[in-house]
Amino acid sequence: ETGSEDIDILPNGLAFISSGLKYPGLKSFAPDKPGEIFLMDLNEDNPRAVELRINRGFDLASFNPHGISTYID
Repeated sequence: ETGSEDIDILPNGLAFISSGLKYPGLKSFAPDKPGEIFLMDLNEDNPRAVELRINRGFDLASFNPHGISTYID
């Protein structure tokens, strides 16, 4: 309902999706909902996005993800 802002797909088919960007002048369909990060396994027959849980102590109320990237070591 808040739309995805960016996606990063790993070589193994896992996709990380940022969602919930709030930007001045950009309509928000869920203005009171914090941003989220989703994980999707593109290897599955019917992939679906699953919200990743963010640890306590993180300021989730102001989480406003703009972009996403991964680092493989």
